Amino acid sequence: MRTIGLIGGMSFESTTVYYQAINEAVRTRLGGLHSAEIVLHSVDFQSIVDLQKAGRWDAAAACLGKAAEGLERAGADCLLICTNTMHLVADEVAATVRIPLLNIIDETAKALSAAGARRPLLLATRYTMEHGFYARRMAAHGLAMTTPGEAGRTVIHNVIFDELCAGIVRDESRAAVLNLIDKAKDEGCDAVILGCTEICLLLDPDTLPLPGFDSTAIHAAAAVDFALAGGMKAAAE
Repeated sequence: MRTIGLIGGMSFESTTVYYQAINEAVRTRLGGLHSAEIVLHSVDFQSIVDLQKAGRWDAAAACLGKAAEGLERAGADCLLICTNTMHLVADEVAATVRIPLLNIIDETAKALSAAGARRPLLLATRYTMEHGFYARRMAAHGLAMTTPGEAGRTVIHNVIFDELCAGIVRDESRAAVLNLIDKAKDEGCDAVILGCTEICLLLDPDTLPLPGFDSTAIHAAAAVDFALAGGMKAAAE
């Protein structure tokens, strides 16, 4: 089994989801008491949020790059940044190590394409929805991604930071987000990306007005596929 390296803590609520999903998948696939080989660097989220607000993405990239180097030294065979927003600096982080970085945008795009989706709606932080990096990478996979309007983006961003990152889940916030999805459906969207690793705490991707794609679950599954690649036959024997 290959070792998975996680850069987490952004927020620790979603990192918990990653840890549980990865280990449950390994146990399901290998049976018995198997669990994943994981090394985790959990950062202080407040320090990252401060850099985001200040627009100091270079400093944020350096912080995550240092974490990536430490995970590689600790024996990680691949790297995951356990947050969508910080994939804004994913290429810079990947350049600091020799091990592969599994990009959450690429993995989500593959799942969308395999399902036949072409015009997904992205629900994420304001940084992820507005900085363009997500849309550009989706476009490279042939996907015409959209986002809610200004008011909708504000709603999503505030729900993520003021509620979900603090472990707060409110029914009224769920209703507001579902209304945004209904509107996008009326405007021709054919799928919705849960593009923040905390949104799975609020929405069930299988019960939405549009087919839902949980980027956290997709990313975690990709890590398990990488970790077990080439090892399934030996495990079965």
